[in-house]
Amino acid sequence: MKKHSVILFILLLCNISSYAQLKGLFKFSTFYIAVNGGTSLSDQTIYNVQDQLTTGIEETPYDYSLTAGIRKIKRFQYEGNSPFKDGTETTYSDAATIGLAPFEFLFEVDYRRQEGIKYIDQNHFLRYVKPLWMTKVEYMKDGFADVEYYEATQRFRIRGNKKLSFNIGGVTRLAEPYGYDPLEEWILSNGNLHYTYLAIQEGYSVDVYDNQYIDPEGSIIATSSDVWDEVIIPQVLSNYVEKKRNELPNQWVHSVVLGFDYYTYKKNIWLHTWGNFIPYHYNNGGEYSYHNFNDGEQWYDYSGGLIFGLKINKHLGTFVEGKYHKYWNREWYDFKLGINYIIF
Repeated sequence: MKKHSVILFILLLCNISSYAQLKGLFKFSTFYIAVNGGTSLSDQTIYNVQDQLTTGIEETPYDYSLTAGIRKIKRFQYEGNSPFKDGTETTYSDAATIGLAPFEFLFEVDYRRQEGIKYIDQNHFLRYVKPLWMTKVEYMKDGFADVEYYEATQRFRIRGNKKLSFNIGGVTRLAEPYGYDPLEEWILSNGNLHYTYLAIQEGYSVDVYDNQYIDPEGSIIATSSDVWDEVIIPQVLSNYVEKKRNELPNQWVHSVVLGFDYYTYKKNIWLHTWGNFIPYHYNNGGEYSYHNFNDGEQWYDYSGGLIFGLKINKHLGTFVEGKYHKYWNREWYDFKLGINYIIF
């Protein structure tokens, strides 16, 4: 009986300890769900004069976003303290290499429709920063920019002073084989694309006698070459490229990374900037390695951000904020800038 009591007591202590650790892990974190919507593009009148004048209405459904996430990221001094998080905020400092707290995390999914196009954005990361080293694991998907990758990095930190630090280490990324062009094998010697033959290989057929174009399900989708060339073929090529890209396995890229972070704050002026430079990538000799699409040469990847605010006097102020990425010769960025003048 005593033995069982001791075991139960030990298990109880373990549970209490685990609960305390879990509680500490999520302390000061925020869980949020938000829905936002609004009017999209106005309806457009479409005119057709092939046989006689006809009109139609092209409608674009309303824009919306559904955002859900949980975050534990200490705010920098220049960031406002909003009572609620509505999912529309652009928090550029989330992309910084170094945070204010030792351990921080973000898990956010954003499903949206913009101008009739649906896509998903995701940003998840765990970041742990110490005075002499840091590590970060991240998953990023930008549906609008069509980029997606996993990234893990470990770096040594070199403290220049309290405001400036440098870092050096390694970064490993996992992503689709960017640079691969599925249409390259269909390019003729004269530079043109043999798109009709490609469509036939994908299951489409052409009835030259009746001037009919038929999809793989047997439905007539066009009765003129103009519709076939200008409407059907672009969709066929888009579907083919997406299918071939999805068939290939993701590629590992192991690289060397150099970076810096600088942060200073005063009530009337603040500057927060960071940068990452990736100059060398290990060539594993894989068929779909980006080296093969870059003539076997190295390439430069980099990212950075800038947040600057200046209160010139009690009436006038200005700000500049933004972040930029360039990986595998693909770019995505956003920014904002402006001037505020308080009248009274």
